[in-house]
Amino acid sequence: MQRVGMLRPNEILEDREGVLHIDGVSALELAERFDTPLYVMSERRIRNNYRRVYETFSKRYRKVKVYYSAKANTNLSILKILEEEGSCLDAVSPGEVFLALKAGFKPERILYTGTSVRDDELRFLSESGVTINVDSLSQLRRLLKISTPETISVRVNPEVGAGHHEHVVTAGRESKFGIWEEKVVEAYRTALEAGVKHFGIQMHIGSGILSVEPFTVATENLLKIANRVHEEVGIGFEFIDLGGGLGVPYKPEEEELNLDLLAEKVTALYREMVEQYGLGKPTLCVEPGRYIVCDAGVLLTRVNTVKVTPFKRFVGVDAGFNTLIRPAMYGSYHPVVVANRLNEPGEETYTIVGPICESGDILAKDRMLPRIQEGDLIAVLNAGAYGYSMSSQYNSRPRCAEVLVMDGEYALIRERETLHSLLEGQHYPPWLK
Repeated sequence: MQRVGMLRPNEILEDREGVLHIDGVSALELAERFDTPLYVMSERRIRNNYRRVYETFSKRYRKVKVYYSAKANTNLSILKILEEEGSCLDAVSPGEVFLALKAGFKPERILYTGTSVRDDELRFLSESGVTINVDSLSQLRRLLKISTPETISVRVNPEVGAGHHEHVVTAGRESKFGIWEEKVVEAYRTALEAGVKHFGIQMHIGSGILSVEPFTVATENLLKIANRVHEEVGIGFEFIDLGGGLGVPYKPEEEELNLDLLAEKVTALYREMVEQYGLGKPTLCVEPGRYIVCDAGVLLTRVNTVKVTPFKRFVGVDAGFNTLIRPAMYGSYHPVVVANRLNEPGEETYTIVGPICESGDILAKDRMLPRIQEGDLIAVLNAGAYGYSMSSQYNSRPRCAEVLVMDGEYALIRERETLHSLLEGQHYPPWLK
């Protein structure tokens, strides 16, 4: 693996005579062929990241399922890659279920976990045959009025939350997600009395976690709750789902999540407590999303303006927070390189900004980069997760295209929207001429 600028080694990124290549394809060629902004995804990296997670856990515990958290990136081609790998899928909306089915996932490989779910959505999910992981007693009772599924799971709030930003912490006292322990027993008893025959239990504590301890503490809490349900309701579990949240490093100083240590500690604790509580041999499930697609993605964006003020050097590019919202929404850091000047040293400190009419439209702040000129190509790295999936048409800007690369080949996997795309679905009322 070749180091590119300040980047960590990555099998898909390569410096060829100062030009960034992504899985064997020139970033300059892709930008010229498909225009910018442009999301570029590496099939090789997606497959290898998935295999790393599955193999790391499955060699320590025999019954393991990996559920790809689709909200990170729902492009049909990416879903199809993971379907071919044997992944299961974690969906959080009827739309994600719909896309997963279109990509070839069988309903039994899809787990739906939603919050504030409508009755018509519950009906669609029930008819689709996916496993539903209920988030509230209200949702459970409304579901049981529609149908009685063979299998139901309950999302538990294990009282432990973690994540890279307060907006992505999904457990603990401030979280809207999951059922607290004192109501969990009631949920399972209600489902059992309604005729549900098989059960799972699930948690999710947050996103972008780089340390092992939050996972082990939450796993212990979840298994204690599972044991209480087992003892008080008299049911067993087909699966116990530890959720996702496996983080990836964005900043140069951040250490990678020690996946081997995480799997070792979690599976050892899991085996010990499952055996201690007599819970049988339930399948252990994990739900990585970011970990699988984040560093498989690069956002290419063209420099259109270099503006120097008495206080700042601004680089204006054609991607804004309509294209990548994470820096504006979470204060997130993404590594950036000048894709056509990799072999040039950093000379100036620049702030990279987009075309959106907002002061918060900043992709990267105060970065030391080679001397930038209009027409240069900027590559925003680690952009495969929550990039396109959180993009929008804000400021009436059409969404960008997506390309898949693999071993020197490339293909368009999502067309660029046009100005006419902005008109789709809009109608004048009859009183307007």
